[in-house]
Amino acid sequence: MGLVSPTSFQTIVSRHSGDYKVKDFTCWKQFLCMAFGQITHRESLSDTVLCLKANAGKMYHLGIGEIVATSTLSRANETRPYLIYQDLAMLLIKEAKLLYIDDNDLEVDLKEKVFAIDATTIDLCLSCFYWATFRTTKAGIKLHTQIDLKTSIPEFILFSTASVHDVNVLDIIHFEANSFYVLDKGYVDYKRLYRIHLTGAFFITRCKDNMDYRRLYSRSANKANGIIYDQVIMLNGYYTMKYYPEKLRRIKFIDPSTEMVLIFLTNNMHHSAEDIAQLYKHRWKIELFFKWIKQHLKIKSFWGQSENAVQTQVWIAIAVYVLVAIAKKKFMLKSTLYEILQILSISIFEKMPINQLFQLTQLQYFKEQNHNQLNMFDL
Repeated sequence: MGLVSPTSFQTIVSRHSGDYKVKDFTCWKQFLCMAFGQITHRESLSDTVLCLKANAGKMYHLGIGEIVATSTLSRANETRPYLIYQDLAMLLIKEAKLLYIDDNDLEVDLKEKVFAIDATTIDLCLSCFYWATFRTTKAGIKLHTQIDLKTSIPEFILFSTASVHDVNVLDIIHFEANSFYVLDKGYVDYKRLYRIHLTGAFFITRCKDNMDYRRLYSRSANKANGIIYDQVIMLNGYYTMKYYPEKLRRIKFIDPSTEMVLIFLTNNMHHSAEDIAQLYKHRWKIELFFKWIKQHLKIKSFWGQSENAVQTQVWIAIAVYVLVAIAKKKFMLKSTLYEILQILSISIFEKMPINQLFQLTQLQYFKEQNHNQLNMFDL
């Protein structure tokens, strides 16, 4: 928790009047309680408070002080603006980007930035979350995310009800010139894709099956690397030509390992077809981010029913994810984010440096020489 700047946090709280007329249970204490529940995989608010009570003697040094009641924590989640934790998460994301600025996990050597845009839906109970409109039989929320594929750090996050279509987020995102944006097939909207093109950015997506086009000419294709063809095309439809009046590039690729056939659509005419296919392959990092968030942080079972409580929990979950990423870099930890979170979950109140905590985990691979193990059965 020391990685969170107290001054910056208090500035955010003051901006949204989070501690207005608050006597004891401040926003910082609320964040500590919720972060404790996230890191230790608690199932509910009562579960979180119960485990905090079990460690009452350590609450003072953590900064929580006296044990909070479940109703107090629940009321804070319902009433205090979720924008506090949204701003905190975005501040931590900005800090993490600076730490990971020189990292590059891509197999393609590019100077340009590479982003992936996608959304994930979390189903909710319609009778409890009536405000989260989705379908006639169930409710849901959606997280629209833009992630930096070189560092796996989120760049942009938008929270909405599940009824909002994924492609609408393209109207909000600010596109950077000479950057790549990797999109799924659901984001194929020619008017919005042309807006990306006009900003000087590049998009990579997959062609729709019913796309009406004409081939202008073909470029050389290396079939040994899985490139079946590399074509330059123009759209045929009256409205599609109006929405996107310039040339596009259509690449057919077969994955040698899985034999899956993919057809890509891009406005980039300079990089090789192999590079385009590799960049789209890295789009799965955003799927791994969603999987990590859903599996290892508690957002599938919500600890409040109002929109404010749900958004508070989601933004604190994202803040914890980014904090783990910052800790990995600042403390030079070799473990993965998943391993770090699992070790922290069972060592949350250990009084030792974090580096030492992760060094001691290596001892589990050594077996005692004289263990004097007794036989279970006499044979």
